[in-house]
Amino acid sequence: MAASHRVVLGPLVGSIDQGTSSTRFLVFNAKTAELLSHHQVEIKQKFPKEGWVEQDPKEILQSVYECVEKTCEKLNQLNVDITNIKAIGVSNQRETTVVWDKTTGEPLYDAIVWLDLRTQPTVERLLKIIPGENKSFFKTRTGLPLSTYFSAVKLRWLLDNVEEIRQAVRDGRAMFGTIDSWLIWSLTGGKNGGVHCTDITNASRTMLFNIHSLEWDSELCHFFDVPMEILPKVRSSSEIYGLMKMCPSLKSGALTGVPISGCLGDQSAALVGQMCFKDGQAKNTYGTGCFLLCNTGQKPVLSEHGLLTTVAYKLGRDKPVCYALEGSVAIAGAVVRWLRDNLGIVKSSSEVEKLAAEVGTSYGCYFVPAFSGLYAPYWEPSARGIICGLTQFTNKNHIAFAALEAVCFQTREILDAMNKDCGIPLSELQVDGGMTNNKILMQLQADILCIPVVKPSMPETTALGAAMAAGAAEGVGVWSLNPGDLTAVTWERFEPQINPEESEYRYARWKKAVMKSMGWETSEPQANGDSSIFSSLPLGFYIVSSMIMLIGAKYISELKLKQCLHMVYCAVQVTSSERWYKKDGIKLLVKIPQRAALALLMRLSSKTCHIIPPT
Repeated sequence: MAASHRVVLGPLVGSIDQGTSSTRFLVFNAKTAELLSHHQVEIKQKFPKEGWVEQDPKEILQSVYECVEKTCEKLNQLNVDITNIKAIGVSNQRETTVVWDKTTGEPLYDAIVWLDLRTQPTVERLLKIIPGENKSFFKTRTGLPLSTYFSAVKLRWLLDNVEEIRQAVRDGRAMFGTIDSWLIWSLTGGKNGGVHCTDITNASRTMLFNIHSLEWDSELCHFFDVPMEILPKVRSSSEIYGLMKMCPSLKSGALTGVPISGCLGDQSAALVGQMCFKDGQAKNTYGTGCFLLCNTGQKPVLSEHGLLTTVAYKLGRDKPVCYALEGSVAIAGAVVRWLRDNLGIVKSSSEVEKLAAEVGTSYGCYFVPAFSGLYAPYWEPSARGIICGLTQFTNKNHIAFAALEAVCFQTREILDAMNKDCGIPLSELQVDGGMTNNKILMQLQADILCIPVVKPSMPETTALGAAMAAGAAEGVGVWSLNPGDLTAVTWERFEPQINPEESEYRYARWKKAVMKSMGWETSEPQANGDSSIFSSLPLGFYIVSSMIMLIGAKYISELKLKQCLHMVYCAVQVTSSERWYKKDGIKLLVKIPQRAALALLMRLSSKTCHIIPPT
């Protein structure tokens, strides 16, 4: 019985789905696209400073090993013969940047995640040497604006700030890659002959890749001052890169020798998994962020409305490259995680749907989750998250509802931009990703877009896309991508249930909230990063108290009056790292650490009333 069951299954394909929040390994039937089993491990995110987001590359790699091991155990329990796994595909969080030592196999720094904002000063410095400080200057080559989002500026920051990486580059030991490169190199042998490569979709997100010539661009590498010898070799999305060499610390080693033959950035993988192979077909993935991609065929289309031009896929060495327009939203599922981990208003992500369902409205509350600035269509790094429209009636249910609405409003913004660029509005939206299990969210999305939202019955389209690419690779050939051979997909459909006027009213209010979120942050750091009394208490306290002293000045000596004037002057000027002081009518510019400012102010009010230079 078990033996006949194994025969019926036929060839299987595994898929590593390494995302921002978790890692998964899934196994599909290559003939039916049926998901047989999977395992998932959540990944820790580190926030060492405000705006910084890091992950441990070794933890990511270990999570892959664990997921492969656990999934194989589950398949054995189901009497599925794991020797039928003929290929493995990889899909990954894009842009996240890793540099490692090829002689030791050790990362030289934590992975800098795509959401990370530490590179904003780097972006501003680079902008100053671009004609007109035009952030779209390289868009004709890369399809991308200059932004903290992409890998080149993350790599530039690492080269500028991590001596161990600079030394490894000088010694010829450094390797750079996005998560796919790190995984493939490690899984194919690592320091013992691992393959250092990336696929064309991931390369197109670095800002070092020319999307027309389909190779690393020497002029872009020169601009970012990135040595080309540390870059991985660019391959197609569907070909054999190398063979699996399992970690010796794991029990089975069952997949040793299985080819890794598919690789796609997660959003390209979802486009393939949704079978959007025709011009004009689009999908929206709801994960940590939210990503709307529209297939534009073999010709790259440059957006005039804030979208990105990216490589969609190249499914074989001799196959044509296809492009896509993309709208990227930084925070989607991450806002639910924030409600859980930071505010603690829910214990699990699934509770958000229940809270929102209990009220069915945000009661005029609007949430703009610009935790990492705003991505498409604004590309505004100075924005920060806000919740507005609060009243005494507002409770956690309304905030939960507003958080879900925020995901839908952001999708509306990028869909509007895409409709303008493409000229033909979408008549329905295909969706996938973990958040699509939230039925309240899906209904809200249909209401806010005023078009139907359709969700495949098998939502694991990102992993499926990587599996399809792996199974279809030359030398594997167990998965046909011919349109007539593709498995028919069943859908769940959500129709709009509110009138367009109400939708437009709510959307207009959302846009008003977005405008209020902008311009909150600058890249100017506090002096030495020190926290002082002047940055933690209202400056007005000092000004008002000093003015009170001035009002009573007629009752004190002339000398005391001079002291008070000095205090007012210092209180007003102490907010910057460069401070002006006056002595005997002469203006002096003094650089002073903030932590010394209070001591200096106290000394200024001494009986001598002299200016004391800081130490």
